[in-house]
Amino acid sequence: MTGCMFVVWLALIVILIVGFWKVFTKAGYPGWASLIPIYNVYVVLQMVGRPGWWLVLLLVPFVNIVAWIIVCMDIAKSFGKDPIVYGIILLFLLNGIGFLVLGFGDAEYQGPSVV
Repeated sequence: MTGCMFVVWLALIVILIVGFWKVFTKAGYPGWASLIPIYNVYVVLQMVGRPGWWLVLLLVPFVNIVAWIIVCMDIAKSFGKDPIVYGIILLFLLNGIGFLVLGFGDAEYQGPSVV
């Protein structure tokens, strides 16, 4: 059973990286940034217009949940999508699928949502 769970976990990681890669390239950032842990979150913060110190918020337990929900809503707004449907439901709750939908869909990057 452990081997099967590892394969599922690995598949989810690959799906998330592919989704991040497509979203990054749509937004004009290098796709390889999705491969580097922590830096990929920093790039997401730059993409939505949040300051870099928000990375610290994403490291604090319980605060990180609220902060990531806000960032997911900002990502949805940056691509011209509904912040509730795309931000909370797809990007936060189903983030692997959400980033794939955003990356491979017809959404256009409109610039940082937070100015």
